[in-house]
Amino acid sequence: MRTTIHRPHGPRRARLGLAASAATLLLLTGCGSDDSAAASDDTSASASDDTTTGATGPLTVTDPWVKATDTEMTAAFGTFVNETDEDVTVVSASTDVAGLVELHEVVAGDDGAMVMQPKEGGFTVPADGTHELTAGGDHLMLMDLPAPLEAGDDVRIVLELSDGSTQDFHAIVKPFSGADEEYSGDMEMDMDDGSMDDMDMGDQ
Repeated sequence: MRTTIHRPHGPRRARLGLAASAATLLLLTGCGSDDSAAASDDTSASASDDTTTGATGPLTVTDPWVKATDTEMTAAFGTFVNETDEDVTVVSASTDVAGLVELHEVVAGDDGAMVMQPKEGGFTVPADGTHELTAGGDHLMLMDLPAPLEAGDDVRIVLELSDGSTQDFHAIVKPFSGADEEYSGDMEMDMDDGSMDDMDMGDQ
């Protein structure tokens, strides 16, 4: 909006003084606006850092983390939170740090030992409910890692939902140890010793 300032006629020096004052005021106002915008941006950045989802979607992921490893496999954990009034199903996942990600569950094998296997149908998060990914239970299995994952690393994971949409979250890498479990599935595991001992999936 254009503002017109009416001034009484006066000496040229007075007009110049008023012009200089007006220019100074505009400069100060402009700096104030920049500072406010910067503060707003900082606040937005802080808020973004506090959220676990990197994209708009129906789920929030709380306490996400990935097991540190120097082998070709590891797992990601956390809790899916669904605050909508409809069930949400995660059908697949991917990440830049792994060649393959599978949705896994842990069940008792024929011999009573706990084994991991692909979760048929994916993970369904009930309306206004949660679904926990935990060591010794459902989890995201990261396979074919080209490089080790060290404590403190940040891992971005993209979820695909049953409606075809995607959303992502970031998980911190942490050291972890627990009970041994075996893998039950059709995929051939390229492990030097033929075991899954490094995939300790029990309680912390």
